[in-house]
Amino acid sequence: MLRALHLQGVGPAPRFDVEFADRLNVLTGDNGLGKSFLLDVAWWCLAGTWPGMPASPRRDAKQRKISWATLTETGKKEHTYSSAFDRKWQTWLWHPILASRSGLTVYARVDGGFSVWDPVRKHNHGPTQSPAETSHRAGGFHFSPSELWEGLSYEGKIVCNGLIRDWVSWQLMDDGSPQSPFQMLLRVLEGLSPSTQEPIKPGRPTRISVEDVRDYPTLDMPYGNIPVVQASAAMKRILGLAYLIVWTWHEHVQASDLLGKKPDSRFVLLIDEIETHLHPQWQRRIVHALVEVVEGLARKTSVQAILTTHSPLVLASLEPFFDEERDALFLFQLDNRQVHLRQLPWAKQGDANDWLTSEVFRLEQPRSLEAERAIEAAEAFMRGDRDALPKDLSTQERLHAELQRLLPEQDPFWPRWIVVREKGGRRGSLHSGRRAR
Repeated sequence: MLRALHLQGVGPAPRFDVEFADRLNVLTGDNGLGKSFLLDVAWWCLAGTWPGMPASPRRDAKQRKISWATLTETGKKEHTYSSAFDRKWQTWLWHPILASRSGLTVYARVDGGFSVWDPVRKHNHGPTQSPAETSHRAGGFHFSPSELWEGLSYEGKIVCNGLIRDWVSWQLMDDGSPQSPFQMLLRVLEGLSPSTQEPIKPGRPTRISVEDVRDYPTLDMPYGNIPVVQASAAMKRILGLAYLIVWTWHEHVQASDLLGKKPDSRFVLLIDEIETHLHPQWQRRIVHALVEVVEGLARKTSVQAILTTHSPLVLASLEPFFDEERDALFLFQLDNRQVHLRQLPWAKQGDANDWLTSEVFRLEQPRSLEAERAIEAAEAFMRGDRDALPKDLSTQERLHAELQRLLPEQDPFWPRWIVVREKGGRRGSLHSGRRAR
């Protein structure tokens, strides 16, 4: 588990300091301030490889250092590490022995790729010649979207069969025991379903092409049976995540048994933009469901999730679930041309609209830009501040026409505006100023 992360002279800010909570860590804020970057660094600290381009140090920085702390499996001991940027080799110094103290890690990247780290299955490449080579060969499995489905090979060895083959194999060989991979997959898919009324149900494997002799997994949808490769983008993302959670745990147990080791109970989830492709109904369930399905993989399994989101509905969905002793909310902000990362005190906002106007998103109103502009002009008119009125909304008649064009008849602003019109000598009732339908 990742306990803390401290960055100096690397990333969009001169310094980042974050103390992670034990269970759930939610990172939010405007685009381009470092949320995905922080997930990449977190992955590197746990696994020793970069999922994409390595983090580049700031050229104006005097110190270029990444420091982090991890917790042992019992959670009672903390290990601290530090890495400096090696200018000669143009890499961050890192030693593979550090990752032996990390738990299982699954990183769902926003580009549709995934990365997996298993301390038991770490690559053993023998001696290396340079710090750059040491860092590059530290370990971890990096899946492109196609490799997730078709399989992953490394140096002539198959390290993952891929979702298509494993799913069918698990299904055909299923013995019905709770720890069989297919039964685990069924539980994870049910837990991650968009609703309890529409659970994700695997169907019978089928052929989909004369040229392709493979059997493909299928889903029994309300409208019929479809191969998984023809599922929606949202469904594919969830299927990929469900598969890799089960695959990571199953292969970890198999490898631990072969090596005579006890399986590691720590499981870290890194998820970038968790709401990607998901319908609002799904967004309300996904975070709580992910934590529950990982905790349900085995007895005493502990999960730490670090995720980013731009969704007010995701944040609203956390209100019944959020525990200030185990969870944390972090906000990236740009103030005076400087990026700041700070932990926010947890406060319930209510619905998604209230989250939009909260400190997290800081919208003036949860409306269109045009409606917001019209209401702000109308409020200035009601205050008697004529200097604040735009030229095209400088009269009561123009304001009223614009409000009629933009606001629905049930909008809560209407009663305030109708009162003003009546005080100004206009006849009307509560409905007179609203657009007819």
